[in-house]
Amino acid sequence: MSKEVHILLVEDDQVDVMAVQRAFKQRKIGNRLSVANNGLEALEMLRGDKQKSPVDSPFIIILDLNMPRMSGLEFLDELRNDPLLNKSIVFVLTTSKNDKDRIEAYEKNIAGYIVKSDFDSSFLDAVTMLESYWKVVELP
Repeated sequence: MSKEVHILLVEDDQVDVMAVQRAFKQRKIGNRLSVANNGLEALEMLRGDKQKSPVDSPFIIILDLNMPRMSGLEFLDELRNDPLLNKSIVFVLTTSKNDKDRIEAYEKNIAGYIVKSDFDSSFLDAVTMLESYWKVVELP
């Protein structure tokens, strides 16, 4: 029996966080969803410390690119240089339609790049695709 996948949403915009939470609720996705407000907070959650355990494995990261303190691309650099986290599965969910951002993100081995232009039916399709991904794919 496969273990439930923990979802780590790295997003600084609380409206977008609520939209993702609503979409998960609409799709009746019951996976644990943790939220980090920026890349530094996400790294702390993934690594854990003396007071807190790291995020449970297996996990999938849904990452915004445009954040304060540490951008999504800077976060990906840190993640890929960490021997304990470098195989993490990351989907980018961003407003950026910039080809440079998309190419750079894929060069950092993301699993997918989703543009969040509007939280409409196409966004629900993206959430459905993510759910299918972690249900079908064998995760480490």
